Amino acid sequence: MQRTVFTIGHSTHPQEHFICLLRQHGITALCDVRSAPYSRMNPQFDRGELGKSLLALGIEYRFLGKELGARSDDSRCYENGKVQYERLAETALFKYGLRRVLKGLNEGFRIALMCAEKEPLGCHRTILVARHLTTFGIDVVHIHADGCLETHDAAMSRLANMLNLPEHDMFHSREELLANVYREQGERIAYEVPEPDSAIVRDLAG
Repeated sequence: MQRTVFTIGHSTHPQEHFICLLRQHGITALCDVRSAPYSRMNPQFDRGELGKSLLALGIEYRFLGKELGARSDDSRCYENGKVQYERLAETALFKYGLRRVLKGLNEGFRIALMCAEKEPLGCHRTILVARHLTTFGIDVVHIHADGCLETHDAAMSRLANMLNLPEHDMFHSREELLANVYREQGERIAYEVPEPDSAIVRDLAG
């Protein structure tokens, strides 16, 4: 069984560059974890367009945005209009999504999880999905835009430093301290339901 899952952000790359990154690291299956698998600004990464391009190159494409996306349809995952990653991770659908990734690994695929954000620390693929994959003993590695790799541990250390949060102290385990790092960054990046446009509200009110 493969023990490593990669993550990647499509950013504003030309599709050719993105595919080169996948081939550089031997990716054989791309799991799309965007809640909405379309990009108005970068249509080369629309679900249908990307899927066809990958299939022609022998790379499998699977949409897992329903299971592992950042925008849950479950109202219980929200508080004051913002997604709570801890609650989302406890849903049956999210756990099913993780099992689908693990099944792909068992079948021998070299998997990359794809979302839109260039920086892995600004994306739920790292703060939510990768976090919970590591609990199964899976190594997670992030592919950066220049092709360089960063382990998930290194990424979390970088994030702790960015947030000025400790990774080590005398009274707490590293896992407890990293939970604070995940929690703070999750609060910063989690999806928030937009406020209704005031003009629209006035029109609806008559």
